Amino acid sequence: MSNDAFRAAMSRLAAGVVLVTAQEPPLDPDDPGAPAGEDAGMTATAFLSVSLEPPLVLVSLREGARMDDLLAEQPLWGVSVLSESQRHIAGRFAMKGRISDRLLFEDIPYARGEISRAPLVRGALATLECRTEQRVAAGDHTLVIGRVLTAELPSADGRPLLYFRGRYRQLG
Repeated sequence: MSNDAFRAAMSRLAAGVVLVTAQEPPLDPDDPGAPAGEDAGMTATAFLSVSLEPPLVLVSLREGARMDDLLAEQPLWGVSVLSESQRHIAGRFAMKGRISDRLLFEDIPYARGEISRAPLVRGALATLECRTEQRVAAGDHTLVIGRVLTAELPSADGRPLLYFRGRYRQLG
């Protein structure tokens, strides 16, 4: 089987779109006055619920990607389930060769997670704060399994942003 055939087959599976975020650890963890590290974010479509008891989720990260490296050292992270009106956020954080994450967050309304301190997008359909429980190498990706510490529904209205056949789509 070719990579192209596999990619084409998997593109037929509709997926929800999330923004995975984390804050880098402080530059000097032993100094409480040290400045916090930068925020980082990544669009993901390989995200799913794993378990209800305990509450676990899984996100698949390309091995060696910035978020993979960051979550290897920062166990706390956030997830914002994006609505169809937040397509621009998904596109912005999915760009290859993009500008710094600090600039990407500049005009996006977000709140800091109380536990993770990760940026959580305002108006998202749902937000989660997670703590990494396990990392599993899987081919050219790392599967990060996280325990859900908080789950909020900041926007009860709205429809999900989907990814299907290589493009963002709307439900219906």
